[in-house]
Amino acid sequence: MKKTIKIGWFGVAMLLLMTNCVQRQHLKTITFKVDMNGMDSISEVGIRGEFTSTPWSETLPLTDRDGDGIYEGTFSKETAHNGFEFKFVLNGAFELEGKDNRLIVMEYKPETLIYEAVFNNPDGILSEE
Repeated sequence: MKKTIKIGWFGVAMLLLMTNCVQRQHLKTITFKVDMNGMDSISEVGIRGEFTSTPWSETLPLTDRDGDGIYEGTFSKETAHNGFEFKFVLNGAFELEGKDNRLIVMEYKPETLIYEAVFNNPDGILSEE
């Protein structure tokens, strides 16, 4: 009986040690590119999602510096998360109304990625830079 109790406490101690492990943070750098060609009355383009300090309430701006209709922005963050959801925003309105959020899944390591998409089209391409 004493042996069972010792093994039980050992198991509890190991479980507590394992659940207190913290995932290491890594620098994630993502360049977002969204094709806005064919959209009318563009005053501001951006992204909103789970990766901002106040999730889903802050719009990160994207710009079209070369006038080709592709809006871009590069953002970096130290995080232990391996993925996040987001949507592109046009003039304050979310794309893909009534549809799932976009999802980027990453590895647990430092990464530099490019995400390319067409506004209001749920398909996107994620590649390493």
